[in-house]
Amino acid sequence: MLRRWTLAAVAAATLAMVAPPAQAAWPERPVQIIVPFAAGGGTDITARLLARFLDRHTGGRGVVVINRPGAGGEIGMAAGAEAAPDGHTLTILNTPNVLTIPIERSARFRLDSFVPLANLVDDPGTLSVRTDGPIATLPELIAAMRARPGALNYGTAGVGSAGHIAMLLTGRAAGATAEHIPFSGSSAVATALIGGQIDVATANFGEAIGFAGGSGGHGSWRILGVMSPARLATHPDIPTFAELGLPVQTGSLRGLGAPRNTPPATVAEIIRALDAVMADPEYQAAMAGATQVIRYVKGEDYARLLSGMESELRALWAATPWNR
Repeated sequence: MLRRWTLAAVAAATLAMVAPPAQAAWPERPVQIIVPFAAGGGTDITARLLARFLDRHTGGRGVVVINRPGAGGEIGMAAGAEAAPDGHTLTILNTPNVLTIPIERSARFRLDSFVPLANLVDDPGTLSVRTDGPIATLPELIAAMRARPGALNYGTAGVGSAGHIAMLLTGRAAGATAEHIPFSGSSAVATALIGGQIDVATANFGEAIGFAGGSGGHGSWRILGVMSPARLATHPDIPTFAELGLPVQTGSLRGLGAPRNTPPATVAEIIRALDAVMADPEYQAAMAGATQVIRYVKGEDYARLLSGMESELRALWAATPWNR
């Protein structure tokens, strides 16, 4: 009996020495989420709400948001792409920036520098005008642009921004043009529209609805339409561009990426945690309260979504380079 137990113990010890060590469950330590823009904007809100609930559903080890603004998002996204591929540094991926920056210039990252984990938010593009101006609908705006090519002007948050791309796509679909006036951010665009310095303002829906005072038309601000596949449940009175005759769907998708070569097992753990966050009623309520339109697309479906958008933007770049 003693010999049998001794042999069993030796066998167990031998197996322990040759067996590979079990991979530690993710996360082993606090997770960082890099936001490639300054604090206080829509992307920052997306990240901070995610961080709070991701921490809840991963054992409370800590999820910290790190703002790394600059160069239209390039600095932060490059830092995320170059981080250790262990799942403890994740990056908010914004469209169009994660796609347009590598198209227009040599950058320290490309789309394939990341493992696309999941899209979280779809903040569709909008066009807005003053309520006391001569234009009250999107068809009226397109008619004016066609009648006087380049006479109207529009403001964006900068060259290559979501609003700039949205307006270029709109112009291409409508066969019309307007003069681009870039600003330092959406707040400056709003000030210019209300002050009468520009004819049209571009903004993502979350920003535009705030400028409009929580409705489609309030005070001096009128939203002409949203560039989403369907009307938004929170504001069903605002029409889509498609139903107004322009098949334009764009805006700012906000997703989460991990550095390339992150182990598949770790990727699966992160996505399981995101599944739990998305199913949390408190998270859903918090997002709705912050005008963050949830669009959860994960894994390969998210990768295909980004790849399709990249192809569309490359075609747009070939026809109308947006840095000119």
